[in-house]
Amino acid sequence: MATFFPTAKSDPELAAFRPALEFGFFNALTWQIAIGTPMVLFAGQLGASAFEVGLAYSFVFLLTPLQIVATTLLPRYGFKRVALGGWGVRSLFLIIPIALAAMAPAVAPRWMVWVLIGSVFWFCLFRSVGASAMTTWFMGFLPAGVRGRYFAHDQFFSGIAGVATLITCATLFLVLPMYQALLIQYVVALIGSTLAYYSLRRLPDIDKPPRLSLAAVLGSAVRHAVKPSVFRSYLWLAVWYAAITTSIPPFAAYFLKVTAGLSAAEIMFFEVLRYGGVVLGAWLIARRIDHTGARPFFLLSLVLVVIVAIAWLIFLRFGFGGTPMLLFIYAGVGLAAVCWAVANLNFLPKIVPAEDRALFVALHGAATACLGGLSPILLGTFLKSTSPAGEPMIDVEVFEIFFVCAIVSACILSALMARLPEDTKASPHPLVIGNAILRPFRAASYLANLVDWPMENKSSADTPRDNPEHK
Repeated sequence: MATFFPTAKSDPELAAFRPALEFGFFNALTWQIAIGTPMVLFAGQLGASAFEVGLAYSFVFLLTPLQIVATTLLPRYGFKRVALGGWGVRSLFLIIPIALAAMAPAVAPRWMVWVLIGSVFWFCLFRSVGASAMTTWFMGFLPAGVRGRYFAHDQFFSGIAGVATLITCATLFLVLPMYQALLIQYVVALIGSTLAYYSLRRLPDIDKPPRLSLAAVLGSAVRHAVKPSVFRSYLWLAVWYAAITTSIPPFAAYFLKVTAGLSAAEIMFFEVLRYGGVVLGAWLIARRIDHTGARPFFLLSLVLVVIVAIAWLIFLRFGFGGTPMLLFIYAGVGLAAVCWAVANLNFLPKIVPAEDRALFVALHGAATACLGGLSPILLGTFLKSTSPAGEPMIDVEVFEIFFVCAIVSACILSALMARLPEDTKASPHPLVIGNAILRPFRAASYLANLVDWPMENKSSADTPRDNPEHK
């Protein structure tokens, strides 16, 4: 650990904030399991229906507006206490799935499904409380001259932890019975969450923000959501995009397990491919987006959505392609998601006023995450089906209709996105949310708070090193 992260010898400026990098690393051990595909597979193993899986997967999105409400806690308790409170309490709810996995029922009673769903709800609720402080807090104590290196390292370390977690989960599913594998995975998630909490405790606090009038802010947000503007047009197009893409990862995994009969290990290896598409896409896009602007990558994302949806239709209707087709699909899903996420972080600063950036960005993050997060619940309602033996499964015909709707929607969105104006000569600093770029389906949720962070173009003189906040 001492040589893996920056040291006083290798990078003395960044080494002072090494606990922040350790937080990102350990946190990746948790979210990949607690609100990712292992959670979906756990729910399926307990006999959850498509609706119940969609409900559990949606909590992290549906509770995003709570981050805006939780912002009002910051003037009273400060950034560090709110973050620690959220991250500390959420860890307790990982004990519940550990207990369920330890029971290892041959036939799970219905109450187990709802206990698992309830644990995900409370985990996501307290995660949202903690997340309301995270980005502004980190930007507040990191000196301007260190921020760029920090976020680059954060993505790298979180990426390593994320891929390692996925590969470990796949290996455990391959060599152990399902419940034993899940038990070990959730123990790893709990250990990661605990270590992430103690990493946060070692970071400095910053000054509390001024008191906020939530009622006035929300009223202003509603006006911005309905007032004609480029921001309003883009907001609702982004919500539409989220609605057609958020459902793909959970129901792909659920279908492959309960209907196609693939093993959990095979599904997790497909997840590694999806994550690989995210990492590759982030690397390729970052080298080009400053020159091309965001709009080409919005359109590329929509083209990839169409390709993925067509591939799914061929696979569902004809069973064509087998494992190679699924590898292609999963890599395409990851690449499409990161294309949109990176483009969004570069496009938003161009269309929102600098003086009200926090409000506009919070509105965008909350609306896209929450309204887009409704889609797995609604789709799960229609996908819900049972086999002749009474076991839960997916209605394949409805799943096919979903992908047809996704194709039509993506084509319409492409035409509308192409008409959005973009000043490619303007180069405001993109929004920075650290390792969230590696989880593009949840990236927008990290932008939902009402306290702005320091602008990236401030010089290091703006944050002197002898300031106690940065020691």
